[in-house]
Order: sequence, then C-alpha cells, then structure tokens
Amino acid sequence: MLQEIESFVRVPELNVPDWRLTTAEILYHLPDHPGVLQSFLWQKLDRAPVFPELTRFLQFWTREIEGPLHSVRVASAALIRPAELRYADGQFRLH
Repeated sequence: MLQEIESFVRVPELNVPDWRLTTAEILYHLPDHPGVLQSFLWQKLDRAPVFPELTRFLQFWTREIEGPLHSVRVASAALIRPAELRYADGQFRLH
C-alpha cells in the first residue's frame, strides 16, 4: 500500500504548472518626453518559467501603448510550497 502511495505522489510525468504571484516593474519612456522614465507595476498569477500572462501583457503594451519600454524587472513567489509545520510548546486542555 505504501509503495502505491509513493508512486502516486512521486510521478515525474505529472506536469503541474508552477503558478506564482508575479510582479513586474515596467520602466517606459514618456511619449512627449523621451528622456523621462515612468514606472508601472503589474501583478497577476502566472505560470513559471514561461510567464505567458506577462508575455501577453508586454505584447499588448508594445502594440497598443505609445510609451516605448525601457526595461522590465520581474519577481515571483511560489504559491504551492512544502508544508511549514512546527510543534506547539505546551499542553492544552479542553474541559
């Protein structure tokens, strides 16, 4: 029984997307003042390492928005992590 559980849990072929809270800081040039940079923050759930939502948004930006991109800085935090457990110190009594 234990081997069946381990084989289910450790399936390398199981392709579970790595959903992450992704934040991008986008620096772009103002259309009227190209020497001035403006900052824009974008945040959404996205799949690492490809980040299709961010890629789609940047494609939209270059296609529809007049401010040319200067740079994009990306940070992401995993939503699914190993369980963080700790033992409680003390004794608790109910009635």
